[in-house]
Amino acid sequence: MRAAESVPSYTQARSVSIPLRATVAAKLADYLELTKPRIALLVLVTVTVGFILGSSGSWRLIPLLHALFGIALVAAGSSALNQFLERATDARMDRTAERPLPAGRLAPAEVLCFGLATGFFGSLYLALTLNLLTALLTVVTLLLYVAVYTPLKRVTPLCTAVGAIPGALPPVLGWAAACGTLDVGAGLLFAILYLWQFPHFLAIGWLYRNQYTHAGLRMSPAKQPTRCVTGFMCVAYTLALLPASLLPSRFALAGESYFLTAVVLGLGYLACAVRFLLSESDRTARGLIWSSLVYLPLLLLSLTWDHFQLLR
Repeated sequence: MRAAESVPSYTQARSVSIPLRATVAAKLADYLELTKPRIALLVLVTVTVGFILGSSGSWRLIPLLHALFGIALVAAGSSALNQFLERATDARMDRTAERPLPAGRLAPAEVLCFGLATGFFGSLYLALTLNLLTALLTVVTLLLYVAVYTPLKRVTPLCTAVGAIPGALPPVLGWAAACGTLDVGAGLLFAILYLWQFPHFLAIGWLYRNQYTHAGLRMSPAKQPTRCVTGFMCVAYTLALLPASLLPSRFALAGESYFLTAVVLGLGYLACAVRFLLSESDRTARGLIWSSLVYLPLLLLSLTWDHFQLLR
């Protein structure tokens, strides 16, 4: 009788396995959140655009997949290391307090190991499957984001200008992965991505300015910004972005169709920035953020499509 009682029943075994599966699924979900998947997706889209444009019509799928896999690993590592360094400040902001580290669902040591491992193996993978230039630029992107931009957020509002550099490098990585060299086309893609980020992040900074200040982050704008200063900055960057976005047509990366699309999208982005300038509010700030998220994918899609049309 005792021997029979010592054997777990099917129901007992099943009741143990269900919580175990739930725990594993929750842990995987936390690791996925650690990689900031929405940002990672945007990074991979811009890498793909850079790869296609850098290939000049002769692109191959396998090298692109190598680039996407390696860069995805490094992007995941960058996000993990960023959250490792910012775990204390994240805990002080409502918008980030439920992330895996400040919420206590992941330990700092395992996040650090995950970030270092994915960053290292992603860079090594790129060097072995593609070329050293792509691997080197990817390492530079990681270091600028983690070792320069992240600590600067506690020191100066100029951190945004620095953080926009690694944010603008993904299409350059794609270009380098495609041909192993860089030229003016890669520079144009970098300029477009660099300028596009400022109205986007300035609007986010304005929207969450109180939380940033409470956490000790010196993000622009300040907790009590001078009226219209942030709006003027957003308008200035959208004005600078408009001619920069037209340059691919000047350098034969795209044609008239892209040119017209870039004008329309640029004017729309500018209109949202002007609207924010005239009435700085949560509503207009969110409108500017959403317009930036519409602008970039449509611009890149038009650029890629028109590039193919020129090559036909």
